[in-house]
Amino acid sequence: MTATIVGRGRVGRALAAAFEAAGITVTGPTVRGESVPDGDLILVCVPDAEIARVIATLGDHPGLVGHVSGATSLADASADFSLHPLQTFAGSEGAEAFHGIGCAVAGRTPAALEVAEELAIRIGARPFRIDDAHRAGYHAAASVASNFLLTLLDAAEQIAATAGLSDAEARELLAPLVRSTVENWAAQGAPGALTGPIARGDERTVDRQRDAIQVGAPDLLPLFDVMAESTRTLAARRGVSA
Repeated sequence: MTATIVGRGRVGRALAAAFEAAGITVTGPTVRGESVPDGDLILVCVPDAEIARVIATLGDHPGLVGHVSGATSLADASADFSLHPLQTFAGSEGAEAFHGIGCAVAGRTPAALEVAEELAIRIGARPFRIDDAHRAGYHAAASVASNFLLTLLDAAEQIAATAGLSDAEARELLAPLVRSTVENWAAQGAPGALTGPIARGDERTVDRQRDAIQVGAPDLLPLFDVMAESTRTLAARRGVSA
């Protein structure tokens, strides 16, 4: 199998390394606008807003054309298949970055879907099918789990700063708590993993926390209130105190 990767972003570079390690002959990653040679497949790894335009510039290539967007439909992009690694990339990952992760796949034909699934398996990922009708919901779940988590952790850093901790100290001290929480969530689900004052029904402590945020980080108070109320709902699903 031969593959051309268009786009030198984090995902494109990581996939190029993974494909090569899997025995796939890779051309690229190429810069957008460069000529794209013929091959078995072309994988477009560019921002969502540019996918359709880039694919339109490819012309009549004999191979299949795919993209790596989780949210963009095959029809909107005029793509044959899609391959969306359910992972976050920092830019320095090697081929092993895909080992064991989920990978959403789709294809406009059974043959294209089979190619997407084969690619996922060859780089060590676990393919699962997401059709165009459910892409937005799937991608929203991924954004909440990854991007929104970082928003909350940044808020935690800001609140920790009001207690005299530097950003580096806050990350060092809170990281083990975050890792343990995520591991417990993975094993038990959110209701079973929930601990803390809201889970215990200790609203007096929650009020103290809110007062501290109102004084030290008032911009974060709306976020705290929304999260506290959502956590009360979660605690009610739990059914027992912790």
